[in-house]
Amino acid sequence: MSWDDAGYRTTVEDEHWRNEEFQWVRILDAGGPLKGMVLLYLQKACTAFHEFQPALATGVLGADSLAFFRRRLADRIGHVLVTMRNNGLDALNGASELEAILGKVESAETLEALAELGDRLHDVSHLLLDSLETD
Repeated sequence: MSWDDAGYRTTVEDEHWRNEEFQWVRILDAGGPLKGMVLLYLQKACTAFHEFQPALATGVLGADSLAFFRRRLADRIGHVLVTMRNNGLDALNGASELEAILGKVESAETLEALAELGDRLHDVSHLLLDSLETD
């Protein structure tokens, strides 16, 4: 089935992003609400990091905001993990890696260290999404 047949049209031109988006469509199209919710919460966590990183790079965040962002980002990741655990999806490939990232977020000593975890989260999200799609 092509995605045009499913009625979905993307506006994304970047190949990596477009491939991610089509993977999300496939996961949602499979009709599993549990997997869809994990996808949703995982993307909310990734988006939080993707917004935090450029804000830090522009210099608008001060060191006094570390505790705030550490808690907010940890809460996002924690929500993914709790949702997975509550729905029997905590054995998916990438779950233990996500747990490890949570520990690093909670113990980050600088905003820069916190921001560096965004790329790792992105990589782990690929593992989890691949697992959601194939399990």
